[in-house]
Amino acid sequence: MEDNYCCFYSKMVSKCSIGLVLISLAIVLMVRVLYVIYRCGKPLPKGASRSFSTLIVLGSGGHTAEMLSLLSVLRKDRFAPRFYIAAATDNMSLQKARSFEDSVAEKPVVKEASSQFTQIYRSREVGQSYVTSVWTTIVAIVHALWLMVRIRPQVILCNGPGTCIPLCVIAFLFKVLGIRWSSIFYVESVARVKKLSLSGLLLYHLKIADQFFVQWPQLQKKYPRAHYVGCLM
Repeated sequence: MEDNYCCFYSKMVSKCSIGLVLISLAIVLMVRVLYVIYRCGKPLPKGASRSFSTLIVLGSGGHTAEMLSLLSVLRKDRFAPRFYIAAATDNMSLQKARSFEDSVAEKPVVKEASSQFTQIYRSREVGQSYVTSVWTTIVAIVHALWLMVRIRPQVILCNGPGTCIPLCVIAFLFKVLGIRWSSIFYVESVARVKKLSLSGLLLYHLKIADQFFVQWPQLQKKYPRAHYVGCLM
């Protein structure tokens, strides 16, 4: 009888210990998430590197044109090296990015060293069935994780394409885990006048973006944490 009681007591103690460890880990994780959210948007500390490796997410439609227009007014030496990413089925965006880099590069050596171009798998193509999209979503997430580990950007610039979501989520998780701190700057498309895009809604409400910019004053009133910067095009 005593042996059974001791065995039962040992199991209870073991379960309680595991439970306490899990609760402690959950508390630590929650505190870390709150700290990351608090730190998001804070200026970089003094003595930070003069230039920042920058990941630029391009998209079909007008997203790429808007992003290149934004890049044209940024200091190229401040945001370098630059890594351009577009969906695997979007060839035009990378061509435009290469043309942009050719137009701003003063020397071929500088151009080659300061910019790189790559593609990322989409989670789901237009018209793709939801059944097959489960596998493609897994592949896209793994690919995004590999790209983030390889590039390890200090700054991420995006303006709405769906391909930015897995990259930004992984960047946020890297912050929480202390792997890499990437400042995420999201600029909502000028086409969004009254309502944010799905990408914008996710990054805004989940507080993933460090800085969130809109180009119409009515959007800033509707989403008060956003910064109104006027039309950038």
